[in-house]
Amino acid sequence: MTFTTADVARMRLIAHGLVEPIGDAAEVVRHLGCTQAQDYPGSTASIALRTRERTLVGVRAAYDAGTIVRSWPMRGTLFAVAAEDLGWMLGVTAAAVQRSTVKRRAELGLTDDILARSAAVAREALAGGGLVRADVLAAWAEAGLPVDAGRGYHQLFHLAVDGVICLGPTDGTQQRFVLTQEWITAPRRLEGTDAVAEWWLRYATSHGPASVAEFRWWTKLLARDVAPAVEAVRDRLTTIEVDGQELWLAPDLPDRYARLAKDAARPFLLPGFDEVVLGYGDRSYVMTREQEALVVPGRNGVFKPTLVVDGRAVGTWTKPTRKGVAVEIVAFGKAPAASVLKRLPALPS
Repeated sequence: MTFTTADVARMRLIAHGLVEPIGDAAEVVRHLGCTQAQDYPGSTASIALRTRERTLVGVRAAYDAGTIVRSWPMRGTLFAVAAEDLGWMLGVTAAAVQRSTVKRRAELGLTDDILARSAAVAREALAGGGLVRADVLAAWAEAGLPVDAGRGYHQLFHLAVDGVICLGPTDGTQQRFVLTQEWITAPRRLEGTDAVAEWWLRYATSHGPASVAEFRWWTKLLARDVAPAVEAVRDRLTTIEVDGQELWLAPDLPDRYARLAKDAARPFLLPGFDEVVLGYGDRSYVMTREQEALVVPGRNGVFKPTLVVDGRAVGTWTKPTRKGVAVEIVAFGKAPAASVLKRLPALPS
């Protein structure tokens, strides 16, 4: 069977769980491996879109139950992660991430002694339930630790990458930082090639069709670590060739695509940091370079929500501020047809 780039774009929507829901929030995050989550409201919506109930409250309940957490498992970026997976993911990536931030910590004057003291204060202050960010910083300031000019953030980041803390239960519109060992009571144990193979398997299954190079970009892992992992699970995946590129995917995806191709062509309102866009270094399957510049104006790192039709981004959208008002669409070119606008899905609530 021959597949085109258009087929790949639609197949990815199916693999991501946007066409057929996956289950509850924890099952969604586990399926994706992890999902970008520096924008807490947006990432909550992205997860909700893939659940059976499509509700924001269901995602927040998963945070409160401790089945999912937020942390920095890779790329120095916040992701939502299945709680049991955070430890082994950090085991794969933490050393390299900490090495990459040595210079910045030195510029901020965050010595090993300061970081050890901030860890000790955090362990005492967060025990038994955790604190929101402002209260963690207040506890550090009271202990005489520097929190100005980004120093507080970098201490939070450092302790999270070290596996000391993570973002867990909700507290109003925020989340509380909690002690990882206290909050995650049943961590999964994986290391080395086994850990990388599990991560690659989930990425290819949830983001496929995708190349090994995309997985390396996504995780920032080295080729020497990824290659044996790919071989370890080769028989659990399949490949297709599109424009001379080998792409990996779940073995059942071609059959699912044959059944769901029409549904995959319908309109989707994706939050700004959704993995359909952020899960790949090469975004040409979903948008052009010119369109990407409209989604990320000035390459400022802030992605606008996108309207995707037939697997391709056709514009950006803005959430209405009042109930009963339609989303505002800013098309990349010609305005979407009235038939498309009539089929816009309801936003998770």
